[in-house]
Amino acid sequence: MGSFFFSVPINRRLTGLISSGHLKMGGKLSEVIESLKSAMAMVLVQAILTGINIFYKLAKNDGMEPMIAVAYRYIFAAAVMAPLALILERNSRPRMTWMVLFQGFCSGLFGASLVQNLFMESLALTSATFVSAMANLVPVMTFILAIILGVDKLAIHTSWGKAKILGAILSIGGAMIVTFYKGIEIKIWTTHINLLNHGGNGAAPQQAYASQGLGAALAASSSLSAAIWLIIQARMIKVYPLYSSSALMFVFGALQCAVWAVCRKRDWAMWRLGWNIRLLAVIYMVVFGTIVMVPVMAWTSRVRGPIFVSSFFPLMLIMSAISSALLLDEKLHLGSVIGGVLIIIGLYAVLWGQAKERKKTAQHDGHSKASTVKK
Repeated sequence: MGSFFFSVPINRRLTGLISSGHLKMGGKLSEVIESLKSAMAMVLVQAILTGINIFYKLAKNDGMEPMIAVAYRYIFAAAVMAPLALILERNSRPRMTWMVLFQGFCSGLFGASLVQNLFMESLALTSATFVSAMANLVPVMTFILAIILGVDKLAIHTSWGKAKILGAILSIGGAMIVTFYKGIEIKIWTTHINLLNHGGNGAAPQQAYASQGLGAALAASSSLSAAIWLIIQARMIKVYPLYSSSALMFVFGALQCAVWAVCRKRDWAMWRLGWNIRLLAVIYMVVFGTIVMVPVMAWTSRVRGPIFVSSFFPLMLIMSAISSALLLDEKLHLGSVIGGVLIIIGLYAVLWGQAKERKKTAQHDGHSKASTVKK
């Protein structure tokens, strides 16, 4: 009897230790699962973006004008996203103001019509691998613009400031190498499949490299437009909810793209989709490129932050290089590899600098609040 009563507190302690151990293990396991979910979500996003590049290329090869493809994408995206925003954020959406309307117009201009039309024209002139490499310039362009506009500080005497400057230099240097240096052809493997040869009106892959300089300028302009949009969106999202701001951007983007395309291409035969690759490309871009991708990126950004989201974009370059080689018979050259590696290193340097700066800023704010409370 005495031994039983003596064992009760020991058993309770053991039970408590086991339960706390289980809680810690459960907490760590949930963190790992959450990390894996976020990582898999971003891998899915990069796969979708790679698919968009391939479908854009195939639609262009079938004779579809890039600006018409972009117009269709945002017309259908607006038709889907606007009702979703009205339903999901009907209780949390504040009243519309002229400033929000102006920000929505600018978001549509820089985040939809300009960025996509420039991107599409660049893709038509170059390759999916090339534009995927240039797309990694967006964080660097955002950093440079933020410095020019006074939104960010150079902080050259700090480690993160030096990392961001070095990253910007490396990325710009890599972009120049991708543009102006071709180098020897790197043979990976081939399936002898070239889907571009199945269209009647498209240009051969070899002809796409004739206007490499113009394609690079358009791709850089697209990245610059995306950087401007990120700065506008960061301010807009503070006063207007996510889905509503996205719907506003899509509506204005659809109007701008439609007006631009109609002014340039008035032959309605060019707008006909039919049961072909053009319709499939538009469906893919709307369903996966908008309905699936936007919420997934928004969820990941909210859970893990924008830097985590940006860190996965180099994966699109690898996926595009492999899929283009397998499906489009595009050739990979040494200049693209060297330039792509430099762009990726520069990107991660800028992202590391941003993460370090945010951490230091958060610590400084925490110390300031603690000292204020003590006083």
